[in-house]
Amino acid sequence: MLHRNKYPAYKYPALAVVSLASLALLTACGGSADGADNSPAAAASGSDGAAGTLTVYTSEPQAKIDEVVAAYNKVNPDVSVEVFRAGTGELKTRIATEKETGGIQADVILAADVPTFEAYAAEGDLQVLDIDNTAELNQDVVDAEGYYVGTRIIPTVIAYNTTLVDNAPESWAELAEEDYRGMIAMPNPDVSGAAAFNTAVWLETPALGENWLKDLITNEPTVLESNGPVGQAVAAGTSGIGIVVDYVARELAAKGSPISLSYPADGVPYVSQPAGVFTDATNPDAANEFVEFLVSKEGQELAVAQSYLPVRDDAGVPEGAPSLADIELLNPDLAVIAGKQADAVAKFNDLLK
Repeated sequence: MLHRNKYPAYKYPALAVVSLASLALLTACGGSADGADNSPAAAASGSDGAAGTLTVYTSEPQAKIDEVVAAYNKVNPDVSVEVFRAGTGELKTRIATEKETGGIQADVILAADVPTFEAYAAEGDLQVLDIDNTAELNQDVVDAEGYYVGTRIIPTVIAYNTTLVDNAPESWAELAEEDYRGMIAMPNPDVSGAAAFNTAVWLETPALGENWLKDLITNEPTVLESNGPVGQAVAAGTSGIGIVVDYVARELAAKGSPISLSYPADGVPYVSQPAGVFTDATNPDAANEFVEFLVSKEGQELAVAQSYLPVRDDAGVPEGAPSLADIELLNPDLAVIAGKQADAVAKFNDLLK
């Protein structure tokens, strides 16, 4: 059904902002003199490609998922993609409601953290993926049982306002020091899947653990809804320091904001924004094509252009970003994190009281 070579390698400029309008213009300009589209993507799509309506639930920022859909539709023009975008917490609430009232209404889920996917797989809500290119990926993001696959590496880092902070912290341990009281902003783990995952990872990291989390909360962090507002707070100077995913800080810096970032020396938690296909999917062919596109070379080059670190080695890295080999990534037992994430979020909320 699926064709490994369907997705040729396209070069996306680092940190390019690819709007839907510009993609449409590129498509129009790519045709022949008689109006036919002779691009490699069009040639590759063929007559046996996916078709129909595809519904995607995602926590991706709206502008980024719009770009992904536009690129996917260049290769699969007969698929009409409908997107519902929300934070991971809201997505989980919506899915739970749908399960109680007749069945999940989406084909694909693309959201932040592995524990969410582990839970859905255990409950029978995900089907085994039918894609061809998982061997080409970083195997740390590939589910051994085949229910989901990571689509980008999203580390959480320490961002800081360069006009307010002279000596930037370089470790999580430093954030618990009294010097940073009242200066820190961080996302709400009840809303952000990455923040919920990070909380569980911190608690399971021996050098940090519950004592460190207590000390961090003692420093009176400002808890904002999600990573976007945290980045904006640091860029605007309302918070000197932010615990935030790296691409948010990198994009703000590229736009001229006085923000920089450090990858903590005592370990960097990350989410892999997995994608999976629901058991209730009404269009599994298009759903698997969509997931395969996300992790194809073309899909990963688009991810790099969107300032994400890729899940394959042949797609480059965003301008100014380190290679994965240069980051001290934390790789905890994901089954343990999945089992403890809800309790970790509850612990965080108790400490805030």
